[in-house]
Amino acid sequence: MRVRERLAHEGAEAARSAIADVARHTPVLTSRSLSEACGGRLLLKAENLQRTGSFKLRGALHKLARLGAQAERGVVAGSAGNHAQSLAYAARVRGVRCEVYMPEEAAVGKVAAVEGFGGTVHLGGRSVDDCVALARERAAATGAAFVHPFDDPDVVLGQATLGLELLEDVPDLAKVVVPVGGGGLVSGVAGAIKAVRPEVQIIGVQVRACAPFPESVAAGRPAPTAAGATIADGIAVKRPGELTFPLVCRWVDELCVVDDEDVSQAIVRLLERAKLVVEGAGAVGMAALLSGAVAPAPEGATVVVLSGGNIDAGLLAALARRQETAEGRRMRFYTRITDRPGGLAALLTHVAAAGGNLVTVEHVRDAVPLSVRQTGVELILETRGAAHSRAISAALRAAGYDVEDAPPNSRR
Repeated sequence: MRVRERLAHEGAEAARSAIADVARHTPVLTSRSLSEACGGRLLLKAENLQRTGSFKLRGALHKLARLGAQAERGVVAGSAGNHAQSLAYAARVRGVRCEVYMPEEAAVGKVAAVEGFGGTVHLGGRSVDDCVALARERAAATGAAFVHPFDDPDVVLGQATLGLELLEDVPDLAKVVVPVGGGGLVSGVAGAIKAVRPEVQIIGVQVRACAPFPESVAAGRPAPTAAGATIADGIAVKRPGELTFPLVCRWVDELCVVDDEDVSQAIVRLLERAKLVVEGAGAVGMAALLSGAVAPAPEGATVVVLSGGNIDAGLLAALARRQETAEGRRMRFYTRITDRPGGLAALLTHVAAAGGNLVTVEHVRDAVPLSVRQTGVELILETRGAAHSRAISAALRAAGYDVEDAPPNSRR
């Protein structure tokens, strides 16, 4: 075992002892349907079930343990949400005051969670990088200890405890697919695993809207990149860490990127097939496997790390509805009915007979061509799939209704 790997492994073991009273040893779950979809033996490291909903608690707890008396004047951090929640939770458990800076457009639920854990939230800046800068200034002004979300050796060693769990729980471990933001998680996991099993492949995944690592690796140094809006906001870090970049270069076998659309589909597939709620940043590994950007190991187990589950409930519902529509399980159409008592009831009787489940119905009388004593209606139905939707359309047309995909000049 090389010296650096040995030190990384021993550091991770020490970190595990320091956080064991609070952090959960999260489960590794199976999913036959997802394994079949990816073409290999797939396991899910459900870190979305960690306390605070993400792996970040590991690093936060270990950092507080290492700070010791230095944390007496409090801790301060910049974060998109998960690091903030985890640090606030860890600080409350350890009896330490906590302040965090979060982007102006941070999810309301994540802000509420930080405040619920007793942390003080300051909203400011457009990105994680802006918030980190503000947190550094606050720490310098108040004497509080600054806790970086990823570019800190104690934080990285805290995240490495996840790698130790995989070594223990998956005897035939062959490949690990890990989300990458600033590189703290993938560095820790890779260091812990490579120290014992150097043949295990570590694959890092970023989202295309903010993927600085591939360009930085090509340049040979940490380089900033433009950042766009992304559903994986938890890993939207514009520049690799000075500490984590060389670790990623040393230990990570491959880096790839995925699109937001792939991430959205992965979130819904995990919800439907594995019954797991996973946020965008936590689902990028699954997105890489489902889209074919990463192939599972030909032999042994491929583990995808589901690094967090803190997704807004409204967004999750919207993604589920959108996916249902894309797969033909939500049908939206427009038709005309007689504007007399019983006209709508007759239409809905035909819908029910065809097996459609009504979600909404709305009368549309303005800006559409209608005859005297006619009204237009727009319906949204739940169906069993595209073939069932086509069958419903055929049944309604056979009953004398014109079925259009959307009302002409619809206001919706």
